[in-house]
Amino acid sequence: MPTRTAAAEPGGPAGDPPAERARELRAELEHHNHRYYVLDDPEVSDADYDALLNELRELEAAHPHLLTSDSPTQRVGARPLDRFAQVRHLQPMLSLANARNAEELRAWVVRLGNLLAKSGRDGEELDYVIEPKIDGLAISLVYENGVLVRGATRGDGEIGEEVTQNLRTISDIPVRVADAPPLLEVRGEVYMARSAFAALNERRAGAGEATFANPRNSAAGSLRQLDPQITKSRPLSIWCYGVGAVEGLEFPTHREWLAWLEAHGFKVSPKLEVQREVEAVVTACEAWEERRESLDFETDGAVVKVNDLEVQRSLGVVGREPRGAIAWKFPPMTGQTVLRSIMWNVGRTGHMVPFANLEPVQLSGATVKLATLHNEEDLRRKDVREGDEVIAMRAGDVIPQVVSPTAAAQRRPDRAPPPEPPAHCPSCGTETVKPEGSAWTICPNRASCPGQLFQAVKHFVHRGAMDIDGFGEKQSQRFLADGLIANMADIYELTAERLGELEGFGEVSARNLVQAIDASRERPFHRVLFALGVPGIGLVGARALAAHFRTVDALMAASPDEIVEVPGIGPILAETIADTLAEERTRELIERLRGHGLRMEEEGPAPGSEGPLAGKTFVVTGTLPSLSREAATERIEAAGGKVTGSVSKRTDYLLAGANAGTKLAKAEQVGTEVIDVARLLELLGADG
Repeated sequence: MPTRTAAAEPGGPAGDPPAERARELRAELEHHNHRYYVLDDPEVSDADYDALLNELRELEAAHPHLLTSDSPTQRVGARPLDRFAQVRHLQPMLSLANARNAEELRAWVVRLGNLLAKSGRDGEELDYVIEPKIDGLAISLVYENGVLVRGATRGDGEIGEEVTQNLRTISDIPVRVADAPPLLEVRGEVYMARSAFAALNERRAGAGEATFANPRNSAAGSLRQLDPQITKSRPLSIWCYGVGAVEGLEFPTHREWLAWLEAHGFKVSPKLEVQREVEAVVTACEAWEERRESLDFETDGAVVKVNDLEVQRSLGVVGREPRGAIAWKFPPMTGQTVLRSIMWNVGRTGHMVPFANLEPVQLSGATVKLATLHNEEDLRRKDVREGDEVIAMRAGDVIPQVVSPTAAAQRRPDRAPPPEPPAHCPSCGTETVKPEGSAWTICPNRASCPGQLFQAVKHFVHRGAMDIDGFGEKQSQRFLADGLIANMADIYELTAERLGELEGFGEVSARNLVQAIDASRERPFHRVLFALGVPGIGLVGARALAAHFRTVDALMAASPDEIVEVPGIGPILAETIADTLAEERTRELIERLRGHGLRMEEEGPAPGSEGPLAGKTFVVTGTLPSLSREAATERIEAAGGKVTGSVSKRTDYLLAGANAGTKLAKAEQVGTEVIDVARLLELLGADG
């Protein structure tokens, strides 16, 4: 039988009439909260509920010692915060591996059987719990002796942001749990129902306020408000899907835990199924996909978990993913609409980039009006034309793109002619050219094209390059338009005093931005090289060039024949790199950046030369819990290791995070050791 510890009676001694009445009111109000918010079956009218709440509020005002933090009157009671505190989870909040079709789900079941056979449990039949994967914000709720003491976002899985005050405003979340164990951590997903989202946007539009993009972003933004009053004004809900750390209460199966949570006031995922046969599991997942559009909540998949918790624990974790659970991911949402017009932008290297102006269409909960058409060649291959009815989708449920014209559009006799890139740059008006053998039409005005300059600055400051916090697209546009900067080097001459004179910039925000600019001077040389925006050079190529030449001077002095010796650099790209670095404007920019203290020399030993990881080859994949893949790569190379892009028999280690994908399967196939961040730090040594 489970062990339970009763919570202490709050709000005054037994036998005290005001205290007794306060307890009665709290119990009655929590009962009605559960009936209304969780069961959707209220027993009293709103007026009767308000009368009970007002009586309790007046009683607590007359007897302040009766006021408790978990009282229904205290759903919002704290002042706005300056910032969120960082908290470490009692147990890591792991991610899930993905199955994108029935074959991948069946393969997962086979892998589980093989793993169990190796542990001496051959032939053991398993039950699986199938539930919808709510598209919201994962959170952790910690209860001590039945009282909610802390709530936090998932964060990186190890450390999240404490949002207890805001979570208390969500009526679906119990602030006190009867008959609870001494410690209980409940995991759930905060979300905004589609109907609530639509109503919220309708109210905001009627009030002349900006509407929100989609339910998931609205839920995440609402929960992360520094003022709990704002969170309370937003219609947030929660589905609870399991437990983390717990003391004093155990159940043998996941389904029994969910039943206990539901019986104790928590809202759990609807219409859970338990199936044993793999084909029944597949059918259940497909059924969720079929009714996806009819649900009142956003879902991007179904979750399948081994029901037996002891088996789950024995299967263990690989990377940041438990082997005993998997997410059946639904394909991206698509829709049909009309392509009003094809428009063109200029990229940072002068390329003409097409995009689609669409009749508004709902995709994955967002209204989409603009979508990428990728490039000239892709546009021609898809044969997309103005006026066509087209199929659009959000790739990864994020980036809108045009997939193709519909069959009916392609049969229209009055179709528009195939689109052509503009004869003049849409930004500066310079006549465009198409170099021989190139797939791109370009604007040759690299020196003074405003569009190219904006794209170059935006690239320079973004996360993968100089990573200047608070300096994004809007700031890039504004500083260029106001004449504060004319190129990337000017960024390092901005002062807090000058920024503070701008409308919308206060003293604190100006100082913070200047501090972020100063901090970017510490980025390693390969990040600086990537940030320069040399055509054809991504972060991997910049890292390879920096590792090979070590200094910017050596690279600028190199001939195309020397540059082509770098792995991954072909003859045409080597010519482009040499030509770009030979330009006077590029060299002037490099010298100005050097004068502002940016690093122009790669530090640490060359990969494979010396250090604790010398001679070892790594591949990095997935989302790592405590550092980015770029940071992990930098640490490996600083210790003498080599990082490549694909797994082979020569790969020593695969550093795997969440959603490791095919590289993880390849590593298991060829026998490459799979490690996590903790193991990497061990390999790096105490000073890694």
